[in-house]
Amino acid sequence: MAAASAFPVPFSTRRTAPRQRLDAPAVAFPPRPLHHLYDYPSPFRRCGLYHHRRAYPRRNVVGREMIGQVKLKDDVDDEACELVSGVELSIGEDQDSIHAYLLKAVKNNNGTGVLLLSDVMGFEDPSIRDFAYRVACIGYNVLIPDLFRGNPWNINQPITEFEHWLSRQSPKRVAKDISMSAKWMRDEFMAAGISKKLGIIGFCFGGGHLVETLARDEQAYFGTGVCFYGTNMNPSVGSSIKVPVLFICGDNDLLCPISIQQEMEKNTGGSKLKIYSGREHGFAHRPKSDEEDQDAEDAFAIMRNWLHDDLLVRKDHA
Repeated sequence: MAAASAFPVPFSTRRTAPRQRLDAPAVAFPPRPLHHLYDYPSPFRRCGLYHHRRAYPRRNVVGREMIGQVKLKDDVDDEACELVSGVELSIGEDQDSIHAYLLKAVKNNNGTGVLLLSDVMGFEDPSIRDFAYRVACIGYNVLIPDLFRGNPWNINQPITEFEHWLSRQSPKRVAKDISMSAKWMRDEFMAAGISKKLGIIGFCFGGGHLVETLARDEQAYFGTGVCFYGTNMNPSVGSSIKVPVLFICGDNDLLCPISIQQEMEKNTGGSKLKIYSGREHGFAHRPKSDEEDQDAEDAFAIMRNWLHDDLLVRKDHA
């Protein structure tokens, strides 16, 4: 990560006007919800493509013990969700537990789990949950763990405090929490014989940890990864990654040098690098203009096909 003096504000809060959805190269997928249309944790949210409503679980509800060490919070409404269900989880035990959010496709569930590693804004950030929601809409079970244990970066904090905040996010602790989340997903989906391999998606901070996670995946939990503008990546670990990775970034990203991305592609067998001209950090999940929004739609379509080919097609032929 760049030094605090050179580190720009991670993401803009500027919102764009509604736009026409581009035709996707494969199956259609829901448009990105606009943040000003709802406020978390609103009990319902409409999917513009399918015209269904989904329920968000409210916080501060009484949890109930579920499978093994997982505590699952009840939804507040009994109305069945017809497209995607969302639920808050506590994974692990006592002080070693972490919070997470699970989004599951209801009618079109393909039985495959995807672990999504957030950027510095954390697992409750609307842009992160919107993206996870769209991935769930196309059939996946998406788990977003709280990588910062209740202390994500706040956009309103002075940028001079960023390096101090980042220094408190121990890489060892983050790696442990990711491993715990992956194990939970393995027990939920792989051990049940539903999913043979997991997918993993990472943004920025989470993208850097995606690379480290795949490099040490000795249990072979994962079948593929999609890394959006990962930061602090070490190209030398690419040779330890045994699954294909899709790298996506913009050529105007100060936090994600193209040279590093190119080295990662070269060192990671079966991988691919997609570079978007003129795009800055965060364009794929926090677009700031109509032009960025179009590239964000394209990046989502490429990611969707990548996951399909490396998780679903290979599963069918395994």
